[in-house]
Amino acid sequence: MINSIKYFEEECINRFEKLEDEFMKNPLQLAEYVMEITKELHALGLQMIKESLESMDEMIQKSPVRRQHWIVESHTNKQLITSLGTVSFHKTYFTNKMTGSSEYLLDRILGLERNERMTEDAQARMLKEAVQTSYRRGGEAISLTTEVKKQTVKNKIHHLQFPKNEERPKRKKEVEYLYIEADEDHVSLQFRDKKGDLAENKNHQKNNCLLTKLVYIHEGIEKEAPKSKRHKLVNPYYFCGVSQGEENKVFWDDIYDYIENHYDLEKVKRIYLNSDGGAWIKSGMRRIAGITHVLDGFHLEKYLTKLTSHLKNSREDAADELRGAIRSKTKREFEEIVERVENCLEEETGRKRITEAKEYILSNWTAAKLRLRHQDGVKGSSTEGHVSHLLSSRMSSRPMGWSRTGASKMAQLRAYYVNGGNMLELVRFQKRELPVAAGAEYDILRSNQIIASERNRHGEVGKYTECISHSLSLQNKKMVYFNTQIWGL
Repeated sequence: MINSIKYFEEECINRFEKLEDEFMKNPLQLAEYVMEITKELHALGLQMIKESLESMDEMIQKSPVRRQHWIVESHTNKQLITSLGTVSFHKTYFTNKMTGSSEYLLDRILGLERNERMTEDAQARMLKEAVQTSYRRGGEAISLTTEVKKQTVKNKIHHLQFPKNEERPKRKKEVEYLYIEADEDHVSLQFRDKKGDLAENKNHQKNNCLLTKLVYIHEGIEKEAPKSKRHKLVNPYYFCGVSQGEENKVFWDDIYDYIENHYDLEKVKRIYLNSDGGAWIKSGMRRIAGITHVLDGFHLEKYLTKLTSHLKNSREDAADELRGAIRSKTKREFEEIVERVENCLEEETGRKRITEAKEYILSNWTAAKLRLRHQDGVKGSSTEGHVSHLLSSRMSSRPMGWSRTGASKMAQLRAYYVNGGNMLELVRFQKRELPVAAGAEYDILRSNQIIASERNRHGEVGKYTECISHSLSLQNKKMVYFNTQIWGL
């Protein structure tokens, strides 16, 4: 840090004064003044990081404990991408006397895995941008002055592991009604596991569609503000994925675990599941006891339109009659109305459309009734808007192709992001504990070493002593703190 202090005293202060003088002469140059100061502070920050890293490496070299177990192999110049920029610094390669293994001990203390060249803060910036826009822009946003290739961003995201929400509040929430909403988006695949593995049908069309699933839990709907016309969900929590088969069971089990951990289910009068009644959703319903299915309003209206679209001016009257039958009449009475609607067809091609729509409503009959009755706490569904916002906007609204792994990880990352997840914490969650090497049994610096270092330091600091007077010098505090890490080697 001493060289950085010297650099600040001898170089930066003079430059800051000159910049201020120029600004005072021409106040219209405020933008240039800000940009030049930012540039100077940026250079100072990189210099400080460089010096700190090299100082730490030097302390490892001089450590008597290190000498007992590790020998110096070589010195190299390395680059490390930080959110501030790329730092070039010298570090030392050591070999263990007992095992013969070699590594950069500084990397271990910093928590960097072998060949890692990005700091955690840089990776957090990268993920925060990539989850919103693209791999390419994530690579550009990694640092103020440095960027990485989109393939690097892709590789990082493909290897992400996500923590489960295992939070257990001291007091579970007590609500009368709880809502689960589920829907899916359709994304295009370039391949599933490897290039060229997409199956083709007899018309040589590739099966390149993948369902990305969205499920969210909330406590109801409220106004954004007392006089606002806009509404928002109360305490929503989101789950996304591309799970299939056994994975789909685990997906729903995670949802149930969240509900059980956060809500007093004995106080919940009813849990409503708003959805289009897809097979993967109905299989999930069977894993959570006490759920009442309510048909999503968007899909109900979609199929009512299919039944009546050929009626032109009388379409809405027929749709109202069908809604009334669903709301308060029997399936047979509903089918009789459909028959009359079908008899108005002028072309045979519409019969398939009407049959499909009729069967869909009949297979979700009770759920459709609940949707139209709006009783006992039933709320409107917002799945279409949420699918568009959470999944489609990033994964399918523009022409792009995914692998199954890429789509799965991005869907999970989107859920993590909208749930308020901290990207730095996610990066740190990926870290594996590095093995402890010989020398862990030693204590921190002895007092005579601190005193000797303090004496030597007076000559090194010289005229800057007055600027950095402390009861225990910064240099020796640094040695005490850092040597607790060295002893862990």
